[in-house]
Amino acid sequence: MSVTDTIEAEGHLIDSGLLSAIFDKVIEVKGSYEIVTFDIGKTNDDVSRLQMRVTVADEAMLDDLLQQLTTFGAHAIREANAVLKPAEKDRCVPDDFYSTTNHKTHVRLKGRWVEVDEQRMDAVIVVDGATAACRKLRDVKAGERVVCGHVGIRVTPEFKERDRHGFAFMSNDVSSERRVEGSVSRIAQMMRDVKGSGGRIAVVAGPVVVHTGGVEHFSTLIRQGYVDVVLAGNALAVHDIEFALSGTSLGIDLVAGAPVEQGHRNHMAAINTINRAGTIRGAVEQGVLKSGVMYECVKKGVDFVLAGSIRDDGPLPETVMDLIDAQERYAAALSNNVHMVLMLSSMLHSIGVGNMLPSWVRVVCVDINPAVVTKLSDRGSQQTVGVVTDVGLFLHRLAEALGERGQTP
Repeated sequence: MSVTDTIEAEGHLIDSGLLSAIFDKVIEVKGSYEIVTFDIGKTNDDVSRLQMRVTVADEAMLDDLLQQLTTFGAHAIREANAVLKPAEKDRCVPDDFYSTTNHKTHVRLKGRWVEVDEQRMDAVIVVDGATAACRKLRDVKAGERVVCGHVGIRVTPEFKERDRHGFAFMSNDVSSERRVEGSVSRIAQMMRDVKGSGGRIAVVAGPVVVHTGGVEHFSTLIRQGYVDVVLAGNALAVHDIEFALSGTSLGIDLVAGAPVEQGHRNHMAAINTINRAGTIRGAVEQGVLKSGVMYECVKKGVDFVLAGSIRDDGPLPETVMDLIDAQERYAAALSNNVHMVLMLSSMLHSIGVGNMLPSWVRVVCVDINPAVVTKLSDRGSQQTVGVVTDVGLFLHRLAEALGERGQTP
């Protein structure tokens, strides 16, 4: 005996591809649909509104379909409170827990729709009184009330803007066929807009920034006030400091492009120098470290978090080797009014940061490898704009573009 329910959705359903995604999902489960009403938005700010009747084979299939459609912002018209179940023990929740996306989410509690705080993907929703918040599974405590199933949950996906920032040309695919200058000018304007509105910009950077000669230009961005926090690993700081002290990166003279005698020891000598000074900040204050990304961060008061890994030499004193502690510090930095994240040639750290971001935070990923941007999008960070190019060249062009007006934000 087939079962039927009526769902609704609203937003830029056509532009964002949500309408076709909803249709495809119904067909995928061998169901059928009938459009009840569909009002199409007529301006950039108007949203479209859809009501449709879906029919599937049985109740279990309908329940599964409605849960999957939640991701696309569709929900049943009937309103009911969210289902809450207690966590049976620390770090363990009921099997039918609701797994969050990075989109804005509301849950219905005692007849009221409540926005979920600390939105991020791959979390559960914990309800405390009249409030709800995303919580990583490892942080759930026994007895806490966890949202389960799909009833009483509304998700609002971020909608692709109709070229409001001139970004429509980069929205859907990743390509190395575009001129870097065109992308850079739009990204520079976005950064000005973010700073002009009081937002903060985080930069996720890998050591390729140093290897490709981007240190000077990255340092310029920091001095110009366009970088509020740097999230990286031990390697970025080590090679940046190696370059500042020895003029090499991984023992390669970046000016001559050739290895230097005994250059292989330079990165260890850099770590040794910082250890002698006590910290990176101490090296700057003592006049030992006089240039580079880390130097500019200290002088400008820009926060930085260095997350360690199993491959790290040293590591530097400030490198956080406790993985959970490093994740928490990253998340805390990103939650502090960050409106935009610029990711520079670090697949590991970029994907990690992407998992922590709500979908309304702008993300620009720059990498010579288009697969990095694709991986970000595939893992849910669909707000990512990709620029496929050498990161050193990109930083050079970006520093020029942001310096054209001769003023800092």
